[in-house]
This record gives sequence, structure tokens and C-alpha cells, in this order.
Amino acid sequence: MSTRRTFLKSVGLAAVPLARPGRLLADAEPKGRPNILFIMSDDHAALATSCYGSRINTTPHIDRLAREGMRFTNCLCTNSLCAPSRAVILTGRYSHLNGITDNRRRFDGSQQTFPKLLQKAGYETAIVGKWHLKSPPTGFDYWNVLPGQGRYRNPVMLEMGEKKTHQGYATDIITDEAIRWLKRRKGGRPFCLLCHHKAVHGPVDHFDPKHAKLYEDARLPEPPTLHDDYRTRSKAAAAPGHFFRLEAMGRHLRAQPPKGLAGKALRSWMYQEFFKRYLRLVASLDENIGRLLDHLDAAGLAANTVVVYTSDQGFFLGEHGWFNKMWIYEESLRMPLLVRYPKEIKAGSVNADMVLNLDFAPTLLDFAGVPRPAEMQGRSFLSLLRGHAPEDWRGSMYYHYYGHYGVAEHYGVRTRRHKLIHFPSIGAWKLFDLEKDPRELHNVYGDPAYASVAEQLKAELARLRKQFGDTDTAGAPTTAHPDFAVVRDGQVKASKLGYTLTGGRDGLALRKTPKPFTTRAVLHCKLRSLGKGGRQNGFISFGPDPAPEHLVHCGVYIKAGQYVIIHGGPGGSEDERVTKDATFDASKTFDVTVAVDLVQRSITLTVDGVALKAPLRKPWQAIGYFGYAAHNAATDFSKLEAKGE
Repeated sequence: MSTRRTFLKSVGLAAVPLARPGRLLADAEPKGRPNILFIMSDDHAALATSCYGSRINTTPHIDRLAREGMRFTNCLCTNSLCAPSRAVILTGRYSHLNGITDNRRRFDGSQQTFPKLLQKAGYETAIVGKWHLKSPPTGFDYWNVLPGQGRYRNPVMLEMGEKKTHQGYATDIITDEAIRWLKRRKGGRPFCLLCHHKAVHGPVDHFDPKHAKLYEDARLPEPPTLHDDYRTRSKAAAAPGHFFRLEAMGRHLRAQPPKGLAGKALRSWMYQEFFKRYLRLVASLDENIGRLLDHLDAAGLAANTVVVYTSDQGFFLGEHGWFNKMWIYEESLRMPLLVRYPKEIKAGSVNADMVLNLDFAPTLLDFAGVPRPAEMQGRSFLSLLRGHAPEDWRGSMYYHYYGHYGVAEHYGVRTRRHKLIHFPSIGAWKLFDLEKDPRELHNVYGDPAYASVAEQLKAELARLRKQFGDTDTAGAPTTAHPDFAVVRDGQVKASKLGYTLTGGRDGLALRKTPKPFTTRAVLHCKLRSLGKGGRQNGFISFGPDPAPEHLVHCGVYIKAGQYVIIHGGPGGSEDERVTKDATFDASKTFDVTVAVDLVQRSITLTVDGVALKAPLRKPWQAIGYFGYAAHNAATDFSKLEAKGE
């Protein structure tokens, strides 16, 4: 009979009891109160730094941190997307608990964060650069951040809420402002400065002009999986949409490919053009990290300052034919992490233990001698930095991406050797043996040789989900209603017309069809907005399942004066919309009919006799759910009539 210890060895977990999340280590009592400089970039893949073995560029200043501190080779994120990772880092809690499951939500600034705890403990705290969490920063004595994604050229920044336009290049300006704060801080107290760069997030064409010729005549070596055909993977990997596929990324570049390029040749051309631009952004980032390190030296601060460099997640550098992130694949999952503190960290050391962005907050608190709050789910890795690996260090980690940007919701468990992934909306599983298949090309789920490993990993996945309090719901909270199978990110109440849906960013109320419509369907209702201003809209929604990325929404953007068909929900990109401008009274009741032909793959939206047509972009086999949607709006709907076969 297989024992738990035998299983842990077989799948790559530590063969010891797993610790409760976030437990402070007995030997982690700090010997002083160091300053903290936390430098974070955006979308910087570890393999785009020379200290991690880059084949395509060099990063001498980032490499300096590796030479003078510790480099982690197994730092992983819990949700590979910008805002969610930032919220995890601040709170030390998984996305479903801190409220930021995707880039569309607003961070609740009243919740506990490590800067607040450091501030309370006497630290002078500041953040400069990218914030990307919609609500104003809290827990900082000083903040000066980009609104939203911000821009590279002549950026606007919000300094303590006041808008100021800066002339120049954002990566330089963020560094300037960080150094300016270091020079003028009050002193007498230790500091914690978060320097968050916009770089190297797109648009990749917005590099510093001084780097315009960099890599111009070079031929970047292609990754071995650039032309991956996804043969053993699910449909979710084979068709991730225009947010990923290199050959579909023309909108990201000013340059257009030569006429006639197609297939592998087009993908190779796009790879060269995109990543040369990307590496120019990296060059500016590296130079400015060097400026920060030089300032610490000149100011006599280097010896007593913990310097951390990381990115908010990984990034595909053409692997699998992709750019971007989101997936649990290694390129997206892995984060660069370098930590320097001359008093305690051995120069040039390397650590292969599994650490998470969930652990950053407890670790920085541990450095400062501040107890970790019970609600933080991460664990301090200060002991690892000191060169001592606890026997009970984690041997597995849990990941959950909530579905957006054309990537289906998925969650999974990764151990030192294996990775098991579940796509709940399509019922698909993937299992990779990372030792035999480090590039994740061969899905061995269903292979009899891996049957016992798959079942044991499923048990480990269930254990982690229970430990961290996660559920099967996708992204926004889902609630029950007697008339609807799914109510997500909203509330439904009875009204004179029928139902009022008060929706958030992805407000949905869906019924399950008594029998799936496999050929055609006609859906009809009346709707009227109960709101005022810009948030006036209403949609009939339908799809094969209730996953947001699989739904189509047909209806009215009332204030914008548009009839609209959207694939993937109201938050989808402009590329996923078909619209028709119209003139109408915003307070009227609209008569809305949607006809769907699954054979011809067509959609016809008719609003008050005016028709709008669009292709059904995905080859659905059936419509299994239908209902209403309201995007940050309160909308009244009549009972939805549904006919089909």
C-alpha cells in the first residue's frame, strides 16, 4: 500500500509534514531593522535576464543583485496576471480572499497589507510607479503612482492624488522620483520603498528612443517550442486567442509583416519584431535598476538595505508560439526573484526551494521583526535567505487563474516534479512530468502509467483548495437564486417588469436550458435601464456553459447609443465586439430578440426592429445556458422567452 510519505517522494513533494501557511520560523528572529527597497517590474520573464541564463539579452545591473545576493530559481506566482499578483504581494492572501481575481476589479484599500504593518511599526513607507489597483494606495506616508497602466512617454502621475505631467520617459522618471523621495525622506526611521516600474509591459513600441537601434541587426535565437502544435493538449491551449498567438499580434507593432508571409514564417517574423522591442524596454529597466543601486551606494545605505527585485509574474518569450502570461505553464508561472542584504545573505547564493509571491509580505515583515497576521496565507522565507532550508518547507503549490483575455479558467497543483491542471468549464485535465518533459509538450493525463500519480495529485489539489479556502466558482462571487442556476457578480430581485439585475463588472443571471439547443435558438425579452450616466446597459446572454469567456452578450449600450454583440462578456476587448450606432431615448423600454443559428454559426440581434448581425466565432455544439447581463448597472428585464431545437 502506498503511504503518504511514498507518494510525496514519487510526485516531488517534500516527504515531511506540510506546515500551516505563514508560520514564522523559530530561527527567523531579525537582528535589526533594515531598510527595504522592493523593486518590481511588469511582465519581465526570468529568461530575459542574463543571470537566469538568457540567450537573447544581457542585464548587467540586475545580474549585480544575483552576484551580491541570492537568486531564486523556483519563485512562482499564484495567479499570473498584473493586478492579482500585486494584490497577493501586498496582502499575503490568495486572489479569492483579497478580492482581485482579475484586472477589472477595484482593490479594497481597507484590508491589511504589509506596508500598513510596517508603517505601524515605525517604518517610513512609500510607493512610486505602477499601482494598477484602481483604488488610491493606503498604508504609505508618500505615494506617487501612474493612473491605470500609465504611459511611457511624458507620463501623468498622481502624487498624493494630485495629477502632474512629467516630461520624459517613464522608466527614467519613476527612478528619478524614487531617488528624490530617498533624498528628502525625514530620516531617523527605517524606510520601505516600493519602486514599481511600468516596464516591461506593452506597448512594446514605446521603448526609449535611445535604444531604437538596439538588436536591430541581430537575429534572436528562437525558443525550441516556438512552433508548438499543441498535439496532446486540450482545445484551451490550442486556441488561446489574439492575446497570445504571435502571428495574430500585428496590432502590437507599428511594423507590418512582408506580404505573403504565413504559417511558421509569419510566426518567426513576429517573434523577431516583437521581442527586439520588448528587449529594448528591458534595457531601460536594467539601466534604472543600476541607478537605484548606485544611489544606495553613494548615500551609504547599501549595507543596511534589503533589496528585492522581482516581476509581477512571468511572461512567454515566444514559447509555445505565445507572448503574454496568465497560464500555469512554467514560463508564465515563474517569476524572477533576487534578494540582497549583505549582513545576512551570502553573495552569489542560489536557492531552488519553492517560494511564492504569497510569501513576500510575511518575509518582509519578518526582516522588520513584525509578526505575521493570522490571515496572511504565505510563509516567511527568511530562513532560506539565511541558508537554512526548514525540513517542513512546502513541496507543492496551488494556482488559480479565473478566466479572461481568451484563456479559460483553470487551477492546478505543481510539485517539484509534476503539474496537474483542471479546466472546470470544459472538463479537461492536463498532467505534465516536469522531469521528463520540462517544456510541457506531452500531456500524460489518461496515460495508465501515470494513473496513480494523477489520482494522488487530485487529492493534493483538493487538500490545497480546502487549506486556502478556494472553491469551484470562477472569478466573481456566485450566489443562488430560485429562478436562476447562476447569479454572478450581482443581485437579482423581482420587479414589475420581471427581474432587476444589479450587476458588477460581470453581472450575470443565467438559467440552464431544459434541453440543450443544438441547432438554433431564439431568445426574447424587454429591458430598461434603472441607472443614469454612463453605466446604462442590458444584454441577453447565452453560451454552452456559464464560464464568462464562453458567453455571448447581445443588447444595448444605452448611454453610448449602440446596439452591440460581444463575445466574452461586457469586459471583452474591442476586437470581440460588433456594434451599430443608434439614436434613442435612454429611458425607454427596449424590445430585444436574439436569433442564433448553430449550424450556420450566425447571430442576429434585433432591437426595436433594427437588426445587427455577427458570426458565432466559436463552433459551439449546443447552447446550455441563457439569461441576462448588466455591466456595472441596474437593469430591469422581462421574463426571458426561449425557443429552440
